[in-house]
Amino acid sequence: MNVAIMQPYFFPYLGYFQLIAASDVFVLHDDVQYIKAGWVNRNRILSDGESRMITFPVQKDSHELPINARKYIQDGKARKDIINLIKQAYLKAPFFQQVFPLLNELMMFADNNVAHFNENLIRSIAGYLGLTCNITITTSSGMNKNNSLTGEQRVLEICQQLGATKYINPQGGQSLYDTATFRDRGIDLRFIVMRPVPYKQSTENFVPYLSIIDALMWLGPLNTKHRLAEFDLIETSTMPGIQ
Repeated sequence: MNVAIMQPYFFPYLGYFQLIAASDVFVLHDDVQYIKAGWVNRNRILSDGESRMITFPVQKDSHELPINARKYIQDGKARKDIINLIKQAYLKAPFFQQVFPLLNELMMFADNNVAHFNENLIRSIAGYLGLTCNITITTSSGMNKNNSLTGEQRVLEICQQLGATKYINPQGGQSLYDTATFRDRGIDLRFIVMRPVPYKQSTENFVPYLSIIDALMWLGPLNTKHRLAEFDLIETSTMPGIQ
């Protein structure tokens, strides 16, 4: 049982969907604190040959509230602005006509709860790529767990509740988790490493780590799906804080 846990991001990049593809159960960590200037409400697209941020503004509220208690602003203009930016950036991309209607539909999703909105687009794109037939996507807020736990202990409890034998985390989290601690709980800790997956864009030099929007526009759903297997799972014996 392979389990991965990630916050629900806004049109996340290809590597996020590789993590879903590597999982049997993918948990949207929607009941942790919303972090401003993270990837929960924004991402990057390729516009006029350069990386450009698209941001869906979030209503002002207490900074202590979790993601599933925050809301996007109820402003149709903000949604249309994002749609227009995507349209202008990718109008000449080979799969624009095929992909744009899906993106437009996702941006028009009626629920402005940040977690619900992002969950819908992640589930929809995963389904569009043919992932959901074999993979379960669930939310951490729907689990009966000890919400006073944080960090590694919180992840371990979620894994144990799901019967995980392997926990897969992005490679950037290697300093956060201890392999031995997971092993003591009967869980194999692995880190996913995205292989270089360059593809033809509108620029001479490939611009990596953009939103999944970019891959879909230039590769189409079938070739994007093929790129989801371009990763490695590595083990690390590095203890937190030690290089």
